[in-house]
Formats: sequence, C-alpha cells, structure tokens
Amino acid sequence: MAKKDEGPKPVPWSFAPLKRVEPPKVQNTAWPQTRIDLYILAKMEAAGLKPAAKADERVLRRRLAFDLTGLPPSDKSDGSDVSDQVRQLLASPHYGERWARHWLDLARYVDQTPDWLDSTKYSYLYRDWVVQAFNEDMPYDRFVVRQLATDFLPECGPKDRVALGFIGLSPTYFKELQLPPEIIKTTVADEWEEHVDAIGRTFLGLTLACARCHDHKSDPITAQDYYALAGVFASVKLSEVPTMDDRLWKPVEKARGEVAALEKQIKDLAKKKPKDLKEQTQALQAKIDGIKASTPHYNMLMANAVEEAALFVVNKEKEHGTKLDYKMGMARDLELMKRGNPNDLGEAVPRRFLSAFPSKSGAPRKFTTGSGRLELAQALTEEAAPLTARVIVNRVWKHHFGRGLVDTPSEFGNLGEVPTHPELLDDLTGRFIEHGWSIKWLHREILNSATWQQASIAPESEQRDPENKLYARMLRRRLDWEAWRDAILTASGQINLTTGGPAAVINDLKNTRRSLYGASDRQDMDPMLRLHDVPDPGAHNPWRTETITPLQGLFALNSPFMQHHADALGKWAMGHDVSAVYARLFQRPPTPREAQAAKVFFTGREHDEAAWSQYAQALLAGNEMLFVD
Repeated sequence: MAKKDEGPKPVPWSFAPLKRVEPPKVQNTAWPQTRIDLYILAKMEAAGLKPAAKADERVLRRRLAFDLTGLPPSDKSDGSDVSDQVRQLLASPHYGERWARHWLDLARYVDQTPDWLDSTKYSYLYRDWVVQAFNEDMPYDRFVVRQLATDFLPECGPKDRVALGFIGLSPTYFKELQLPPEIIKTTVADEWEEHVDAIGRTFLGLTLACARCHDHKSDPITAQDYYALAGVFASVKLSEVPTMDDRLWKPVEKARGEVAALEKQIKDLAKKKPKDLKEQTQALQAKIDGIKASTPHYNMLMANAVEEAALFVVNKEKEHGTKLDYKMGMARDLELMKRGNPNDLGEAVPRRFLSAFPSKSGAPRKFTTGSGRLELAQALTEEAAPLTARVIVNRVWKHHFGRGLVDTPSEFGNLGEVPTHPELLDDLTGRFIEHGWSIKWLHREILNSATWQQASIAPESEQRDPENKLYARMLRRRLDWEAWRDAILTASGQINLTTGGPAAVINDLKNTRRSLYGASDRQDMDPMLRLHDVPDPGAHNPWRTETITPLQGLFALNSPFMQHHADALGKWAMGHDVSAVYARLFQRPPTPREAQAAKVFFTGREHDEAAWSQYAQALLAGNEMLFVD
C-alpha cells in the first residue's frame, strides 16, 4: 500500500460551497459602478486608501482593445462609452482569438511534434474550435464537457471530435520498444501522470499528480484518488479520428492503407536500387495517384482525439522487447502503484471522482461509461462546480488585472495563496454560474467596474500597497509577445486578419498573420518564441513569465522582423506626418517635445527613406508599444 501521512489533511478553503454575502456598505457611495466595486472599495476604505482617478478615454480604449482582442484600437475614437466598446469588442471575431491563446497555454496546445510521433498536422482544428467556442460564448461548463467527452454526447457528430484535442494533443514520450516492459511501463505511467496533472491544474486548480507516489502532502487527495483518475487515461488511446461518419470514412481508411503499402514499396525499391527503379517507381506512383483520385473525401480532415481502448504494456511474443497492447473498446482499472512504481503493484482502484467531492449518494461518482471521461467531465461541472467555476473566474480576473484574487491560478490547494477578497470571489462566481457560466458576462461585469477603469498612476497606493492587493489602482501591463507582434504588424499596415487554418512558420517575414497562427513545436521551439517568454507547449502554463534580457533589446534593434516592419511603416509615414504616425501607433498626438525631436531629426532628410525607417523603428521598439497603462 502507498505510504500514508499522519493525520487528516486540512480541507482547503476552495473545497467549500460558495458562500454568498451581500456587498458591504461603503462611505464613498458615488464611486461604485458594479457590485464588484463595493467589495473592493470596502477593503480600500478599511485600509485608509482611496481609489485612483478614472483613466482617460484614450487609455481605456487601448486597455480594452488589447484585453479583449489583443489588437490595438483604431486611430480615432467613435465617442462610445466603455460599455458600448466592451459590447463591440466582444462581438469581434478577434475576441475569440485573444482568449483562445490564454486557454491554449493551459491546454498544452502544439502544432508540431517530433517525427517519431503520430501526425499533428490537423491540430489547428482544435485551436480553431477553441476560438469559435469563445466567440459563441459557449457556457464554460459545456466547454469543459465538450473537451473531455464530445464523442459521448448524442447531439455531437464526427465533425465535433476536434474538441477532444485537449486530451488528443497531450504530450507523449518516446518509447524504445526494444527495451523490456518494466522500463516502458514507467514511461507510460509518466504519460498518465501528465494527463491527470493537466486535468487537475486546468479545471480544478489542484496538483493531483502529487498523489501518484503517496497521499497528497497538503491537500485531502489520496493515492487512491489519483489512480481512480489515472484509470480513465489508461483506458483511452490518442488517435487521429475522422471528422466524417463511418459510411464516408471506411472507403477512405481502406484507400489510405493501400497507399501506405505502395509508398512502402517505393521506399524499399529506393534501398534496393534495381536497374528499372525509375519505371517501377513511376508505376507505383501512378497507382497511388489513381487511388487518391478515385476515392471521395480521400483528404478528409482528421481530429487529434481519443478512442476508447485499455492499454496494457506486455512482452513481445517470440522476441525481446515490449508491445503496447490496446484492447479497443475496453476500459481498465489501474492497480495502485506503490511509491509510484508501476512494477510494484497493490490492489486495483475502481475509476471514480475525487473522494473530497462526494455525489448526492454520499460517495464519489463512479465512472462506468467506457473510460469514464463523460462522468469525469460531469463531476467537474456538478460535484466540483464551485471550485471549477472559482478557478475560471479567477483566471479571467487575473488576465484583466495582472494579478488574481487568488494569485496562484493553478494552485487552489493549501499550498496556494488565499483569496485577497474571498467574499467578492464567491459572489462573482455565484453570479457567473447563475448567468449560465457565460465568460462574456464575466468580462462585462469586470470591465464595466470602476475598479478596472482606474488609472495606473496613484502614488499613495503604490507606496502603501506596492503589490496592489487592494486594487486601489490599475497596474501598468506589459503586452505578451503575441499582442506586441500583432501591434507591430498593425502599425506597419501589413497584418493579415484572416482567421483559422493551418499554422505557418512564425519567423518567416512573409507570415503576416496574427501570432496565434504561428507554428509551435515541442521538440524545437522557434528562437523568436523562446526569446520572448512564450511558454513550452509541452506543459500546462497558467501565467506568462516576464523577463527583460539584452537579447530582447537586440531583437528590437537588429532583427529582420523589426527592420522589415520599420521599413514598411517608414514608407507609409513619408506620405503623412509625425502626428499621423503617433495617431496610428499610440492613438494620440505627439507631445511638443516629441514633435520638436522629430523636426530636428528630419531636418534636411525629409525625403530620406532610411531616415524614416530609423525613426519608425525607434517608435516600434519603444516602451509605449510594449506597455499598456
């Protein structure tokens, strides 16, 4: 049996039901605009602080545009108020692109994997599904269920299987099957651990994988809980599955098998090099072309998804090595692995949900439908609904404010931070559920608050509350790499706003699509991405790390990307004036000092393309392009 810790674990605050209390009374009754403001202002006043002034119209327009779409606003204001701007931006197709990027960081989304793994050339279908789900304001509880169990939902068809990319694109590890099963079992168990960890941290904000070797050290999660969930992932196979029904797929499957056999013959011929190699190769290629041409839907899109299959790691028959034996259509319960060792097994643990979240029967929900993915998703959004909802509400809050009400967004257990405003978190979460788990409702509630509309300059609160735990001002925010690159493409007038479709190499100067559509690679991350703190797509990433390095500065000064777009902006600027350039980049006129500096710089060089390019690059590389007040 797994080693047990002494005594019961304290139950984290996050496991409790939602506790709804009415907003507190405040002295400054003129300031609040939403219920959020009452909770925030009460704590400010108790600490002797006052809210910062409201940010000016230009700052709010930039802040709104980057928050909701990841793109800069237009040059000129249309005079609409904040609530109207929020409504317009939430209706933009670019809203889904911005918020899909946040989700894909959690989901370990990737476009390219090592060549020894199965293809992920259709992974973009999952990315595009996430974009569409945000744009359509799919209820978050539904969003969760669709990603874990779309194939069990009667209202969903083959084309909907792309939603299963959350599991279907999970990291997989190299397995040298010439090695004995004892070694390969550990690699497979590591994959199951990764899947459990991703589910726990993404949806529940819990580090469930800590219970693989022993009961969780700080939270009421047992080793039995861990293996009850790991059994779900021992009962699925990551696969490419068709996006059309079997009637159309079966002929394609047969044809693709024939083509694969013919392509193998061509490779074998290339090794043998017979005298008539060219003639034989041409004949085989003609057969391949004929099969493809005569098979309807031969190039049908495939979904990176899962199939129901129990995996057993066994000896190869009649030879050394290991076989991954998938029992299609079956599910299995895992034996408890003592100290996490798959070669030292205890009793089998039936698949079920966490014991800390009992169902109405008083016992944790049992998983009996296939692998249990459907019941797992239902338990996340029913028994664990308060925690699941708190976690996503806090994530949205953190993206808007730069810090969360809980500042450890994927750790809601005893090792994480406690909420700075627990009553606000529970009230906002409760109303989020009451409004149909609507993420767009949540955006409106936050962005229409006086709290979010504060200026970022407030000397008193900066001195007395440097971490801004009381929210007596807004934080000046550095743009993430995607928004910064997209802003530069917009400024140069070269951005391609086409939505969806396959990813392209991000460092190709011809690639002017939004950064969301730049290809990510788990094995060989593009240096441009790595340099600018884009996280490893092989891991769950709840928040972007921000660094300031000399290499980033050198990129801004010397990279072909910056020089290319400075040239484009410079050519445009030559036909306008400095005021137009500032309006395009920063939605404001230049200050007298900035205008004078430009005048001095261009004296005698008004028609010099190189001078305008240098000027454009200085503006593009400046802090005002990189930060939002």
